Amino acid sequence: MSLTNRLMTDLKAAMKSHDKTALSVIRMLKSALMNKKIELGHELNSEEELQVVVSQMKQQKDSLAEFEKAQREDLVEDTKAQMQVLSQYMPQQLSEAEVQEIVQQTAAKIGATSKADFGKLMQAVMPQVKGKADGNKVNQMVKDLLQ
Repeated sequence: MSLTNRLMTDLKAAMKSHDKTALSVIRMLKSALMNKKIELGHELNSEEELQVVVSQMKQQKDSLAEFEKAQREDLVEDTKAQMQVLSQYMPQQLSEAEVQEIVQQTAAKIGATSKADFGKLMQAVMPQVKGKADGNKVNQMVKDLLQ
């Protein structure tokens, strides 16, 4: 089932159950997907849909950090609930051990051994873990490996 079809099904279910949080998140995600479709000028493939979902999750994480910094507990709770709904549309996240293994295998394959190879290694690793692992954690693992 495509993401768009899944969103329509979930939207109907959220309407029937009067789940305002899920309803707003699904509408936000549908809107973001439509905007991306208009921007690109064609139907989105699964990779582009994933990119939109990851982008929306990143925005929610950034908002959460700002709300926590401002000590706005009401907004923190709302944002966490929204992230919970949005996480249903994210791909299965890789464990730290799996990411570490990918980083090590890729480093061995391209021969990255020093800090000078950082950019080359990141460029090779990120497409493999895109949307499945936090970029900051991958960055830190690559730095630790190349020291």
